Amino acid sequence: MKALFVNCTLKPSSETSHTGALMRRSVHILQEEGIEVETIRPIDYHISHSVNPDDKLSDDWSLLFPKIMESKILVMGSPIWLGERSSVASKFIERLYAHSAETNELDQYTYYNKVGGVVVTGNEDGAKEVSRSLLYALQHMGFVIPPQADAYWVGDAGPGPSYIEEGKENAFTASAIKTMSWNIIHMARLLLSNPIPAEGNIAYK
Repeated sequence: MKALFVNCTLKPSSETSHTGALMRRSVHILQEEGIEVETIRPIDYHISHSVNPDDKLSDDWSLLFPKIMESKILVMGSPIWLGERSSVASKFIERLYAHSAETNELDQYTYYNKVGGVVVTGNEDGAKEVSRSLLYALQHMGFVIPPQADAYWVGDAGPGPSYIEEGKENAFTASAIKTMSWNIIHMARLLLSNPIPAEGNIAYK
């Protein structure tokens, strides 16, 4: 089984990401269970704005989309900016959405039987808003969202240390990242052995 972690930080891979640090807690749990994990930062790639799957764009989306389709699990990570998800996360969701009308061999939408989760960090309010918007978008496109499939860390309001700089993790965040990780593992395993049947949910034509 493969999992893809998409860190929608605004920082390139040459810079430290607080969201990436929290995501690594989940990555470790999945790897301990024998799941092959890859982490990417969309900011490292040239991705055009588009919701049209037929666009002939000279960008890097053709490098990323196969990784999504090969993965049973997709975990999106985002920092909080002005109480909302990052612009990189919005662009990534839009490009996912471009393929949401495509279908699999059973005529279900293409993301059926894939599992989604979300990781969020920030030192301001907005963690639940970011989680809500990303989880809604993923399920709307066909991803399966297990219970409590989000985990977040939020520091004190206003200027102050972020996740890594804080140097410690509260019990709530530690519990949430464990729960999120195990629930996406459990759901992915269930769907491998018992996929969603096509009865009643074939693609709208």
